[in-house]
Amino acid sequence: MGTVFKVACTQDRLFEFSPGETALLLIDLQHDFCSPKGACAAGGSDVGAIQVAIPRIRAVLEAARRAGLMVVHTRYGFRPDLSDLAESVRRQSRDAGGEYGQPGPLGRILTRGEPGHEIIDELRPIEGEAVIDKRGNGAFYATGLHDILLERRISRLILSGVTTQCCVESTLREAVDRGFYCLTLYDCCAAFDLKLHDATFAAIESEGHLFGWVSDSHALLNTLGAASAVAAE
Repeated sequence: MGTVFKVACTQDRLFEFSPGETALLLIDLQHDFCSPKGACAAGGSDVGAIQVAIPRIRAVLEAARRAGLMVVHTRYGFRPDLSDLAESVRRQSRDAGGEYGQPGPLGRILTRGEPGHEIIDELRPIEGEAVIDKRGNGAFYATGLHDILLERRISRLILSGVTTQCCVESTLREAVDRGFYCLTLYDCCAAFDLKLHDATFAAIESEGHLFGWVSDSHALLNTLGAASAVAAE
């Protein structure tokens, strides 16, 4: 490991990382989930909590880029012919009021190539950053994410994105099972229901932090600032 930096976490813990061995994951920050004009908002979900988190996520993203962390964006959605959409998932989305693949306010809902499937403008990937298209809640399921991280010798992950209790938590559990050290940022994740958001973080911290470390954008930004200074030397 190169130069080691430490992030202050809950319960007086410290998350240690080296920028060259750490990746920032931005999970499913897509128009259909995040935009007031997206499918979730059209279906009645309150995207206010999502919107509040976006400036904090953007600040972390910009700091991570300056500090030299690997950046990975994920997008949840399905092929235009829906050949990878399981019938059970289709029916669940229909029951939730926004059937995947059907017309929505920003094109076919969560369908690759449609405007609603794209990452929001504030967090748009830049050249060289990985974009992982996934069809499951977890970012490791049926994707090449694990191999990409291993190729870059990544051992630590910093998680942000939406929704907390679904795709963020699913990705976190997959990552822990694969041996990654994980830090999840409380104020850079969001859910439509704050109770589910808080319950997820309670589970992460349970049993001696069963699913890794918890911190927030302020603590991480302080540390990334120091890492950026070292990178600039």
